Amino acid sequence: MQAAVLHELGKPPRSEDFPEPSAGNEEAILQVRAASLKSVDQQLAAGTHFASPRELPVICGTDGVGSLPDGTRVFFGGPRRPYGAMAQRTVVPAAFCFPVPDALDDATAAALPNPGVSALLSLSQRAKLAKGEKVLILGATGVTGTLAVQIAKRLGAGRVIASGRNPQALEKLRGLGADSTIQLNQPDDDLRKAFSEEAGEDGFNVVIDYVWGRPTEVLLSAITRPEFAAVNSETRLVEVGESAGPTIALSAAVLRSTALTILGTAGIPSRDVLVAAINQVLDWAAKGALQIETETVPLAEIEKVWQRPESGRRRLVVIP
Repeated sequence: MQAAVLHELGKPPRSEDFPEPSAGNEEAILQVRAASLKSVDQQLAAGTHFASPRELPVICGTDGVGSLPDGTRVFFGGPRRPYGAMAQRTVVPAAFCFPVPDALDDATAAALPNPGVSALLSLSQRAKLAKGEKVLILGATGVTGTLAVQIAKRLGAGRVIASGRNPQALEKLRGLGADSTIQLNQPDDDLRKAFSEEAGEDGFNVVIDYVWGRPTEVLLSAITRPEFAAVNSETRLVEVGESAGPTIALSAAVLRSTALTILGTAGIPSRDVLVAAINQVLDWAAKGALQIETETVPLAEIEKVWQRPESGRRRLVVIP
């Protein structure tokens, strides 16, 4: 069978022949229909992820859409190494197969669950977003950030502020639920003022941060109070990504003057929580309540497209 085979960490995979998989106890063989290309796939192949493979060769891809032997179409995750999602066939735990609604095409069903579940769990499980609260999405113009804007509205956020560098993408987010937008690539003083104006007297209740680095430092300086004042609400900042930098300088003043809680995404949730989240985002998408842009590429072109930068809100989907 044809597969995206990785022979050396730090190099792109190549489309070539690979032995067929066989199933063990509680495993399923899937005929793969589509597999999304995500940053985690690239990090694993680069050797920069803690879970990068130690034995090569392996097939790339962590999840996708496939057909079970009985024809049932499912979203799947966790292929058993050396097998991966970017192949004509793969082997996965049967428990990691989830039925896909008929209304969703293969590309959407492959691209949506990973970023959609991440956004949903960041908002609902980590930030514990309540109806009517004010949400700031730092880095809203990427795939996951775009879904976070939509999901925040689905969860009942009172006001959603989208921030990012791409003005065209920010404008599109207004049609997907953003009440206002903030351009991140502006001078620090102007950005600080924009954050302060949107925060208002009550501040942000929830911040989902896909950028970290300097924009987060400016945000924290914007919400630092310069005087003693009553604090009426808490800000829960969930750190998800680091597209603007892996570290920040954190002033003690922000922690003493505001009710700020900084959280991480906390790894993989329990199976019950994960299953509920996958089913929820697939259901929303099937009903037209979530949108994600995709671009399909044939498996034969995997080496050529592997290191292509993500194009705004569009996710690449590999078709075996």
